[in-house]
Amino acid sequence: MSAAGARPPILVLVMGGAFALLIASLVIGSLTTPEFPPYTPTVPPPHPAVVGDSLVGPATYTLDASSTDRWRRFDFRRGAAVDSGRWDIAFRRFHLITAPGGGILDLGPVPFDSVRELPAGGYLANANASDTTNPGVGKWYAYSMLSHLLTSKHHVYGVRTAGGSYAKLELLAYYCKDVGTACVTFRYAYQGGGTRRVAPAAR
Repeated sequence: MSAAGARPPILVLVMGGAFALLIASLVIGSLTTPEFPPYTPTVPPPHPAVVGDSLVGPATYTLDASSTDRWRRFDFRRGAAVDSGRWDIAFRRFHLITAPGGGILDLGPVPFDSVRELPAGGYLANANASDTTNPGVGKWYAYSMLSHLLTSKHHVYGVRTAGGSYAKLELLAYYCKDVGTACVTFRYAYQGGGTRRVAPAAR
C-alpha cells in the first residue's frame, strides 16, 4: 500500500478539526465568568398607587424570578411586583403568563417605540390549566452554545389584561448583577384609560 493511500481522507480531518474546535469552545465558555447586564432588582414602593386612567411609560422594571416554585406577579395598574390583589402578568424563571382572562400577542422584532396602537384581536390565553406558559410569548429568548446564556430576541408583545386594558411589553434581559440567573428585566407602556393606544398621541 502506498503512503498516499494510508492517509486519512481530507473530509475526516476537516470534521475532526471542527469537532475539536467545538469541544474547545464549549469548555472555554463553561469556564468563563459571564458579564451580566448592569440591571438591579427594582424596589417596589410599600404601597404602590393605582395609576388611574392614564398612559404610563415607557418604564423599565427588574424582578427576581429565580424561584422554581413561585410566580412573581406584576400589576400594570400599580406599576410594581405584587404579592396580593389583582395582577396582570407573572414570571417564573424564563416562563411568562397572564392572569386568567388575559392574553398576549407577539408583534415581532419591531422597535418598541414604533408600536403606537395595539391590535384589537389575536391575543392568546395561557396554554393550559397548569399555567406554565403562554403561546403568545413562546420562546422569547435565544440560547448560546458558547456562552450558555439566554439573550432576548427583542420581540415586542401586546398584552390584554383580564380587566380589558392594554400594554406593550419587551423582555430585555434574563440576568442581573445582584441575582444572576432568572433576574428578568422588561420595559412596558400601559394604557389605563381602556384604549389600545400605548404611545403618546402624535403632535
